Amino acid sequence: MRATGTAPGRRRGGAARLRTAAAALCAAVAVPLLAPAPAQADEWRDKQYWLADYGVTEAWKTTKGAGVKVAVIDTGVDATHPDLAGAVVGGFDASGAGDPQGARGLGSTPGHGTLVATLLAGRGHEKPPEDKEAGEGDEKEGEDKDKPADRPDGIIGVAPEAEILAVSTWIGGTNPGGVPIDTQIPAAVRWAVDNGAQVINMSLGSTSTAWPESWDDAFLYAEQNDVVVVAAAGNRGVGMVQVGAPATIPGVLTVAGLNRQGEASQNSSSEGISIGVAAPAEDLIGGMPGDTSRYAKWEGTSGAAPLVSGVAALIRAAYPEMSAADVVNRIVSTARDAGDPGTDTIYGYGILDANAAVNADVPSVTSNPLGTIAEWIRVHRRVADESPGAADIPAPSVPDLPEPAVPVAQEPAAANGNLPAVVVLGFGGLLVALLVAGTVHVTHVRRRGTTAGGTQATETGSLDEAGVR
Repeated sequence: MRATGTAPGRRRGGAARLRTAAAALCAAVAVPLLAPAPAQADEWRDKQYWLADYGVTEAWKTTKGAGVKVAVIDTGVDATHPDLAGAVVGGFDASGAGDPQGARGLGSTPGHGTLVATLLAGRGHEKPPEDKEAGEGDEKEGEDKDKPADRPDGIIGVAPEAEILAVSTWIGGTNPGGVPIDTQIPAAVRWAVDNGAQVINMSLGSTSTAWPESWDDAFLYAEQNDVVVVAAAGNRGVGMVQVGAPATIPGVLTVAGLNRQGEASQNSSSEGISIGVAAPAEDLIGGMPGDTSRYAKWEGTSGAAPLVSGVAALIRAAYPEMSAADVVNRIVSTARDAGDPGTDTIYGYGILDANAAVNADVPSVTSNPLGTIAEWIRVHRRVADESPGAADIPAPSVPDLPEPAVPVAQEPAAANGNLPAVVVLGFGGLLVALLVAGTVHVTHVRRRGTTAGGTQATETGSLDEAGVR
């Protein structure tokens, strides 16, 4: 039976050591691509393998997420990106250092939020007039040119008709706005709920399984208001061997990462009992802040999470009256089993199947299969209140977060730059090789081929060798 979310929060003193509560550690590892100006439709769309391979294009026959608001709590979203035209409908800055509408990238990874938003709800863009053949792209009578289907270039998200709420936070280093991360996160969550978010995406995480007590009420508020919260599991390649908060909070849908072959990613995923589902995390393409030719190849569960958030938006659009618990249950119960039979600490319930999540006949549930923060608070915080010193859950303060050690994405080099051709073409082999060389400290303690009597880790450990490329 799958463990609920209670155990992670009982790690002693973990929240006091939150090190990077966002893109920095969960983070997408990205490498810039040379992008001709303008980019052509087949150059970017054809690279989005996850749309067909994971059932997204089939799910689109039912819904594209129209009318659903998804909050992207991240480093800020560039609403002027051509692939996000019309997608961003509101915003907020929780850091005290950003644009009031969450539109300016913050910290050492300012492009991260735009990368996330384009994967989630990118709408593509039309080919510039000077690149059209005579008569090509002429608007048909009665046709809505703003629909994603009529924007053949650029990045299209999993839920291309959903609406984005951009919530900026300061991640890494000392926030010049003076607002600590243990205050930013709950403020961001509450603002998102109050402004109509039905799904919240958090492509962020920490090295601690525990979370500050200051986060409790905000996540409870989201739960009480029937909001689906999706979080990235974190990346082994930058030191997150096990899942960290907020992905350990009960009820949060935690997303692990897969490689291009659909197996557990060695570098772009962590392990833990709170994982709900696994989604693509390697060979991803996303939009960067700036002009039409700025895209980046990136990796990480930071990119896997918005793919799942997009599916949640599709479900909420198709079934407007469906509860958040049922949305989460649809995603995990229709996932394709992988790894150890049943749930496990690498794939969770299995591999994302967007079409099944949207269209399968799934019975309703009375509670979130991933647990509830309300019950966790009742049991664990009550113990701490009634018996000071007896509980192993402190109420820590969170120090300023260090600058992330790994960049998320960089601006594409100029066309006459010296970027290796292998990267220009989008191949990730070199990047993966470098990451593998940087993670030789990880010990592979599990094999799918172990004998039936072998013991296995329940929360931390390494990936199956069968799942490592």
